[in-house]
Amino acid sequence: MTAETTPQPSILQLDLRQDVALLTAAIMDINSVSGNEKELADAVEAALLAIPQLTVLRDGDSIIARTELGHPERVILAGHLDTVPLPLAGGAKGTVPSRWESGVPGEGILYGRGATDMKGGVAVQLALAATMFDGGAAPKRDVTFVFYDHEEVEAVKSGLGRLVRNHGHLLHGDFAILLEPTDGTVEGGCNGTSRFEVTTVGEAAHSARAWMGSNAIHAAAPVLARLAGYEPQTIAVDGLEYRESLNAVKINGGTAGNVIPDRCVVEINYRFAPDKTPDQADAVVRELLAGFEVVRTDAAAGARPGLNHPAAASFVAAVGAEPKPKYGWTDVARFSELGIPAVNFGPGDALLAHKDNEHVHADAIRTCLRALQDWLAT
Repeated sequence: MTAETTPQPSILQLDLRQDVALLTAAIMDINSVSGNEKELADAVEAALLAIPQLTVLRDGDSIIARTELGHPERVILAGHLDTVPLPLAGGAKGTVPSRWESGVPGEGILYGRGATDMKGGVAVQLALAATMFDGGAAPKRDVTFVFYDHEEVEAVKSGLGRLVRNHGHLLHGDFAILLEPTDGTVEGGCNGTSRFEVTTVGEAAHSARAWMGSNAIHAAAPVLARLAGYEPQTIAVDGLEYRESLNAVKINGGTAGNVIPDRCVVEINYRFAPDKTPDQADAVVRELLAGFEVVRTDAAAGARPGLNHPAAASFVAAVGAEPKPKYGWTDVARFSELGIPAVNFGPGDALLAHKDNEHVHADAIRTCLRALQDWLAT
């Protein structure tokens, strides 16, 4: 066949008006492991283009859809399309396609890759986009929907980062909600994260004549002792208490079983409260490990919760549950860098993310959708 006559693969049709739990299952059934988001992005783009009140832009496998109602306040709803890799064959429940524990679609618990992280949140976004103009109604705030690729891999590949670089003017807003799993509770901001390497140096020698060398692994003992003795802080930021942690996460040294090692590297991860910049976090680690060679290898700022912003306060009131801090790092930090207060709010238990028994209850997805529908209409 010529290029002109080669049939193109058909785009999957998503029914955004079906029950949102069934929509979640339909999205989960599309394999979208990081780097393989195109099929799902095609389906999402096609579904959004069918909503006349939205303007839609696509960049790679990331999509922005916006209302243009002229309201003085704009809210951003964001979620990533990709998942971590599937479990190995025979790895039980965390598979594609999805599976209902009850055997009845839409009832009870939904198992499968992406159930919590974060196809339920993506389904809520899509269902909201399709229904918020029903009956001639319109949201009381302008809304920007963001769907992006490559969240589950290294930050340099992030689709959200690419959208910020290429289309930052379309991401202006007063308040952002990232639909990461939070069990339906608002989790404000997020901790920052830094990674470091501490290197100790010795002198190689045959282990039968150890006195002829100097053991670099033994020289790292004071580093480990200081880390073990460090008491992490709990710091209040905008009314939420963020627990920090500072830990050795990997150690590498030695070349053979009969050689005194001449080099040892301790890798360290510091999760710090959003009252600190990465440079301030860097200073904490360097002060603790004074006298050792410390190299920062990675850093990402946290995000203050911004719950004192009127839009954030009204959303917290609408949800009703007491807000909590987000201890892990999420993309709310990217919105914070843009000067946009942001929270995490979505269906499912974050502790189940990436597990082979990943699952979410159908009612949790429905409850999340109702909360956002009611808030946007109020």
